Amino acid sequence: MNNSAAILRALIIYAICIPLAIVVGSTVVSLANSPSYTNFGAFGMLALILSIPILLRWHHPLLALTWNLPVTVFFLKGSPQLWLPMMVVSFGISVLQRAMNKDKRFIPAPQITWPLLLLVVVVLLTAKLTGGIGLQALGNPVMGGKKYVFLLAGVLGYFALTAQRIPHRLAGLYVALFFLGGCFSVLGDLVAVVPSWFYFIFLFFPPDAYAFAGSGDAMRFAGVSVMSSAIFAYMLARYGIKGIFMAGRPWRLVAFILFSTLGFYGGFRSALLSCALLFLIQFFLEGLHRTKLLPIFAFVGLLAAVTCLPMANRLPLTFQRVLSLLPVNIDPGVRADAQSSLNWRLEMWRALLPQVPPHLLLGKGYAITPEDAQLMGSDAALRSIDPSEQGLAISGDYHSGPLSVIIPFGIWGAIVVLWFLIAGVWALHHNRLYGDPALQTVNTFLLTAFVARIIIFFFIFGGISGDIVAFAGYLGLSISLNGGICRPARHPAAATDAPPVTIPARPRLQPAFLR
Repeated sequence: MNNSAAILRALIIYAICIPLAIVVGSTVVSLANSPSYTNFGAFGMLALILSIPILLRWHHPLLALTWNLPVTVFFLKGSPQLWLPMMVVSFGISVLQRAMNKDKRFIPAPQITWPLLLLVVVVLLTAKLTGGIGLQALGNPVMGGKKYVFLLAGVLGYFALTAQRIPHRLAGLYVALFFLGGCFSVLGDLVAVVPSWFYFIFLFFPPDAYAFAGSGDAMRFAGVSVMSSAIFAYMLARYGIKGIFMAGRPWRLVAFILFSTLGFYGGFRSALLSCALLFLIQFFLEGLHRTKLLPIFAFVGLLAAVTCLPMANRLPLTFQRVLSLLPVNIDPGVRADAQSSLNWRLEMWRALLPQVPPHLLLGKGYAITPEDAQLMGSDAALRSIDPSEQGLAISGDYHSGPLSVIIPFGIWGAIVVLWFLIAGVWALHHNRLYGDPALQTVNTFLLTAFVARIIIFFFIFGGISGDIVAFAGYLGLSISLNGGICRPARHPAAATDAPPVTIPARPRLQPAFLR
């Protein structure tokens, strides 16, 4: 009896695995002989089918991992990053599980849900009235649909992340997956040093354009800068400033300073501003401005400035570019490059301001017609055109958060985005105040990161189509960790064992003539 059952199971396994092996083998052979989107698509679909058991079990932590993971799905049209299809897959699995099990509910947070749903309505109506969602990768002559996809995917990712609560025992794992995924960006910087046979890795981790733009001290390592920011954020979320500087663990302090310094190899001034904002906001939220750390940090910072800044012109050129924010002596070429980058942004913003009033009621959208695309050619920078007609301006890359909302989506988009940001700060503030004390550090950092991102979005550098993913990630992670938006606990009135107090009845007085 048992032997018959074992033989039957073996036959079923062979009946499934042998045809599957034949299909996989034929697909791999056809892919090797004639690489094309059709063959890559077939291989990708086959890999997706084989990974269904893994996705059904681990889609939620995989979503957290891919949120900041710079992996490109090169065999799909448009070469999207892995986080985009993963958001769609995770959300679909969560909806399917909810349909099959009524106990599987999305975490309710109506204060965040309503502005996000209204943002979707504004985006879709604007797209409908301004040329549609055109994707050139799919053969559409109208371009610009990629930004629509990013916006909608960011909203979808929020709901996918809040589909289930993260157990407290896995909170540290999820925080590490969410933030440390960005460390893989450093692989793209290896293009300048690895042999040609290693280039296949760049199909998945494409190098940044900065990797080819310089040499020696002038080479900018964008991937190293992203890795530095990822580790900087993770250490603040995991340990907080107290846990780094006051926990008696020297390795934390050394690692924090080391990886913070590595970020200077990217040459990005915004990275320095972002890390400084994160540290300052976290410092005050943790209440450290009322401790002895404030004078210590002020003294150490002043000593470092007096010691290092006079020698700034001897540092690598990428370091000097970062320090060009300060009035220090640096290489004139680096100073001119940094200043030209700033002047270009200011000129574009001044040229775009007259476009705001005509698009207040109906935004411009992201649609780029073939006529507009002709102005975005490789020689666009050589033409004497208005700054508002340059390639980045036409494509909606305004490098300004407010302009990225008000011009494409008008006043309605601005209202909804402001509502969403204010509601997000309120929700994160409540989770920090009233959440589980074990999550105090990560809740404080998520509020810090959200506020710092808002400041950068409005005053330094931003774009709603990309930043919505970051905003939704911070909010989704907080709500998933805390099980919603925390509220102050209600304390019932204290019971007492004393007997109830009875007030004696007041004696009735009789008139004198009745006595």
